[in-house]
Amino acid sequence: MTQEFELIARYFAPLAASAPDALGLRDDVARLRPPAGENWIVTKDALTEGVHFLASDPPDLVARKLFRVNLSDIAAKGAVARHYLLALFWPRGRAVAGIGSFAAGLAMDQAEFGATLLGGDSVAIRGPFSASLTLFGACLRPEGPVTRAGARVGDLLYVTGTIGDAFLGLQIARGEADGFSRDDADYLLARYQLPLPRAAFASAIARWAKASLDISDGLLQDCGHLARESGLGAEIHAEWLPLSAAAASFVARAPDRSAALAALASGGDDYEIAFAAPREAEPSLIEAARAAGITITRIGRCVLGAGLRFIDRDGKEITSLNPGFQHF
Repeated sequence: MTQEFELIARYFAPLAASAPDALGLRDDVARLRPPAGENWIVTKDALTEGVHFLASDPPDLVARKLFRVNLSDIAAKGAVARHYLLALFWPRGRAVAGIGSFAAGLAMDQAEFGATLLGGDSVAIRGPFSASLTLFGACLRPEGPVTRAGARVGDLLYVTGTIGDAFLGLQIARGEADGFSRDDADYLLARYQLPLPRAAFASAIARWAKASLDISDGLLQDCGHLARESGLGAEIHAEWLPLSAAAASFVARAPDRSAALAALASGGDDYEIAFAAPREAEPSLIEAARAAGITITRIGRCVLGAGLRFIDRDGKEITSLNPGFQHF
C-alpha cells in the first residue's frame, strides 16, 4: 500500500463511513443517488494559501473554512448540505501530520452541518497548499434553488449577520491594522479564519426570498450581481449596514466615515446571505431569524433601472468604491 492510500484510510475514510455510496473510498467513483423527491444542487469553491488564507493558519481551520464557504452558497439557495467531494493539494516536504489536522477540521464541520465525504483526490505538489471542495445540497422548496434572478422592483434588500468583520480580520492577520482591543482583534481574526454559514436560515430563504446569494466578494459587488441578474437596480444605505462592535469602532475612528463604511461593504469574505424579499414578508423573516439564532438587517431596496447605488447619511451616492474581490 502506498503512502497515499495509507493517508486516505487513516484520515479520510472515517469521514465517509456513514455514506455507503462512498464505497469506503476504495474505488474510483462513488454512487450519487438523491432520495426520491429531492431536488439537488451543487457548488464548488477552492482555497489557496496566500490568496484565501495565510500560511500561518492552522490546517483544521483551513478545512473548516473550505467547508463553510461552500455551505454558505448552499444555504443562500435555500438548501441543506448532503455530500461533498474533496481535492487536496499538499506541498511536498510539509509534514503529513497537517493532513490529519485538516481531516479533523472537516470531521467537526460535517458532524455539525450534516454532510458526508463521498470521495476525491490528493496530490503532492511543488507549490502552495490548496484544496477544493464540491458540495451537493438538497433544495428545501420543490421548484429548486433561490437564484440571483428573482427580485422585483419594490422588494427590500436584507443581509444576515454583520458586514466587514472578515475584511478587518485579514488586516489584523497581516499586521496592517491597529487601534483594536485584544478582544476585538481576536473576534475579527476569528471571523476571517472561520466563517459562520447561515445554514439554519436556509428554510426561511427557501420560503420567502425572491433572490439570494452569499456574500463572498464584498456586499456591494455581490448585491450588484443580484440586481443585474434580476434586471433592475438596487440602493444600499451605508448607515444601515449591520456592524459588530469591533467594526463600529473602526468606523468611529476613521477620518472619512463614508470611506470606512464603503471599505467594509467591499472587503469580502463575509459569507453572510444577502437576499431580496417582499415588504410583507419582513415580520416572518424577523421571526425566522430569531428562531435560527441570527440577525437580519434591511439594508436597501430594489428599484427601476440598472446598477447599484451606495448612499450616505445625507442621501448622496458614494462613488469612490472598491470593486470588491477580483478572482482574476
